[in-house]
Amino acid sequence: MHQSQNLALQQILAPQLQQSLLILQTPLLELRNLVQQEMETNPVLEEQPDESRTDERDGAEPSADNNFKEEFEKLASLDEEWRDYMAQSSSSSGRSQEAQDKRQFFFDSIPVQETLQQNLIAQLNQTVLNADDRKTAELIIGNIDDNGFLQSTPEEMTLSSGVPKEDFEKMLSLIQGFYPPGVGARDLRECLLIQLQRAGRESSLEYRIVSEHMEDLGRRRFPEIARRMGIGVEEVQRAANKIARLNPRPGQVFAAAPQNYVLPDVTVEKVDGDYQVILNNEQIPHLRISNLYKDIIAQSNNGAEVKDYIRDKIRSGKFLIRSIHQRQQTISNIAQQIVSRQRDFFEHGPSHLKPMTMGEIADAVGVHETTVSRAVSGKYMATPQGIFEMKYFFTPGYQTATGESMSNTSVKEAILDLVKHEDGNAPLSDQDLVEILTERGIPIARRTVAKYRTELNILPSHMRRKY
Repeated sequence: MHQSQNLALQQILAPQLQQSLLILQTPLLELRNLVQQEMETNPVLEEQPDESRTDERDGAEPSADNNFKEEFEKLASLDEEWRDYMAQSSSSSGRSQEAQDKRQFFFDSIPVQETLQQNLIAQLNQTVLNADDRKTAELIIGNIDDNGFLQSTPEEMTLSSGVPKEDFEKMLSLIQGFYPPGVGARDLRECLLIQLQRAGRESSLEYRIVSEHMEDLGRRRFPEIARRMGIGVEEVQRAANKIARLNPRPGQVFAAAPQNYVLPDVTVEKVDGDYQVILNNEQIPHLRISNLYKDIIAQSNNGAEVKDYIRDKIRSGKFLIRSIHQRQQTISNIAQQIVSRQRDFFEHGPSHLKPMTMGEIADAVGVHETTVSRAVSGKYMATPQGIFEMKYFFTPGYQTATGESMSNTSVKEAILDLVKHEDGNAPLSDQDLVEILTERGIPIARRTVAKYRTELNILPSHMRRKY
């Protein structure tokens, strides 16, 4: 019976559940668009002028809010099957002409990032070529990836196009003289050789090492290179340091930086020795139910059909307003818990992050764990230590020998610090790191150190050795 009641509740309130959960998990920059879309489809909703924003809930009684919260949490505990739906949900919002104009002006103001291929074509346009050579050169450029490497060999392009291999070789040589140095290379070895050649270092030791010992160089087998070349290991080390300054992906200078603009939902500021949570409410439209439609309901000369339609829209509008209020309140409550539990982080930085789970915060706030998961998803917190995704603060950890809790983020910071200050002639092995951390009271397995080292992009000890 209980199960059938839950199923009936879910079926009846599924559309509102979807809307509430969508509002909860939507990042701030997208939420305004979602709310504007709702305003376009619900005529009873209007945005409050700044001077009249005395109550964001627009007459939502405390008891109604409490009932809403209970209803929301009941539904949140039933909503696992909606996860895939929610992940796929997206909002395309209708906008007023003024909003459209502002948005278009914003996008028109963003400088367009030139691609590597566009730049190479521009350089090609400055070269005098006959029609056949130009067509061959354009075909080569079309086969250069964003890292600057040629993805097809002249032999393959000859087979697919019928153009003689010699013509491809000639045009490839031309393109390899373009900017950036190393572009058009067929592999890393050729890329580095082109850069050394363009820098006038063809007779250098670095050129010889790249040309003749590329595999050993990649594996940092410096003693083997030294033995074969009849020189000292120190000379090989110095040459390898110079080679490391070359660009292994020359095309990346044209890669567009990710256009990820982060707008924090929460700001944490230190005021009189205490950390305060400030919620960003300015980006979300402050809604209310229009008095015009309340008056229509009150007028006796309007038909029942009109009144029913307006009542339905008013109910939907109030539910939206409460959903937004619930979202902000939930995020605020979670942020308060993060601040109270992670004070050392706010004082001293990531190395002092404490272990914390979503289940613990859910219990403290009095919501379902899935609610915490959605509430922090894609949300950011501006802190004195920088801007962090709220999910960053949730991490498992270790119990130290003294009984203190330490997050795995802090352990990674400790490993990074140890490697940063190690002796280059005798780099620390994973076992060395285990022993040092154990001495510091952090029990950790060797395989865990290896895993964290890999996640930190730190090479194994034999590849970090310096001579």
